[in-house]
Amino acid sequence: MVKYTFIFLLGCTLSGLAQDSIKTKMSFLDRTAFKIGYSGNILWNNGLNFGAEYKWKEILKTKEKKGRQKNVSHQFLFNGNLGITTNFSTKTDTGIFTNYGLTWRRTNPKGKQISIEFNPLGYYRSFLPETYEVQGESVKKVFLPGRGYYAPSLSVGIGKQRKDKKLNAWYLNMNLMLRTPYNAGTLPSIGLQYGYRFNFKKKK
Repeated sequence: MVKYTFIFLLGCTLSGLAQDSIKTKMSFLDRTAFKIGYSGNILWNNGLNFGAEYKWKEILKTKEKKGRQKNVSHQFLFNGNLGITTNFSTKTDTGIFTNYGLTWRRTNPKGKQISIEFNPLGYYRSFLPETYEVQGESVKKVFLPGRGYYAPSLSVGIGKQRKDKKLNAWYLNMNLMLRTPYNAGTLPSIGLQYGYRFNFKKKK
């Protein structure tokens, strides 16, 4: 059931991207930003996270303060991430994950940002250290020991735009990922994400 839900939601996301691209004259690169950064919980699991964001909708609200009008941006973005984390000391908890979903981000006139990212489409693949299994009277080494999990996630974060910089924004997120089924239930994991966003659009 999880497999078919994953495929259905991914199809809806891609369909939305295609329809939105047809309605607008903005190019794909105009609407897309990429990101790279640290991902882990500092204490034992640490790694890297790569991702991309596609701006779906943007709402500008004008506020008047001290006689001046200032615009506050509310963006809705489709996002996708790919990451890896490991325990460098024991190598007992190494995993690769990918997730997809929607981000809401608010940017004030000074470039300060807050965001909420919900990723209902998520997959985590764990890798165990060298493992063997007994088959009858023989012992064989297991190829790529470990298993996969459905792994939705939720992130809440802050950040700031950096005008006229190649790395045009930094972000710091607190992330909650749920791995399921894990034994008889769900395994929550909390981590930090810190990094920078950039795009390939040529600056004028």
